[in-house]
Amino acid sequence: MERLAALEAEVKADADAQRARKEVALQKVREQQANEQAAKAELRARQAELHTRKKRPTAEVEDDDRGSDLGGALQLARKANDVKNELAKKGEKSWIKSGIASMLLGTLGWLYAGSFREAIPASVAYLAFAALLSKLPFIMWPVMMVALPLSGIAGVVYALQYNKTGARQRLWGDKKKKELPPGK
Repeated sequence: MERLAALEAEVKADADAQRARKEVALQKVREQQANEQAAKAELRARQAELHTRKKRPTAEVEDDDRGSDLGGALQLARKANDVKNELAKKGEKSWIKSGIASMLLGTLGWLYAGSFREAIPASVAYLAFAALLSKLPFIMWPVMMVALPLSGIAGVVYALQYNKTGARQRLWGDKKKKELPPGK
């Protein structure tokens, strides 16, 4: 019995020793985790401090930028309003009408706002070309798919030039009349 009691006491002492070692190991792990968390918290605090230091000047600049953004937006709105007013003046040619007419009718649409010196010969050539190709419609459609949008663009440019100067303007060729040299 004494041996059994001694064995039990030895097993109990061994279990207590293991529990104590386990408790010491757990305490070390807890301390290590606490140190790691403290280090992380300190790092976050330093990063936040550095970030906020950089952020403050940036925030001030952003406030300035907001002011300039607002000024830029107002400037853009003024320019858009000027363009709208310029395009909507009475007695001027509508660039939308000119573009649509030139796209649907080809060079005949140029007669709306374009220079007669360019629009009339181009319209005659367009009608002659269309008459010749009307016998071969399979050739005419691919050509028109390219020519009509280009004609529409030219019509818009003619209308914008008309609105800018108040008169029909040529797009191609000499825009200035040839002047004679002095003394001739």
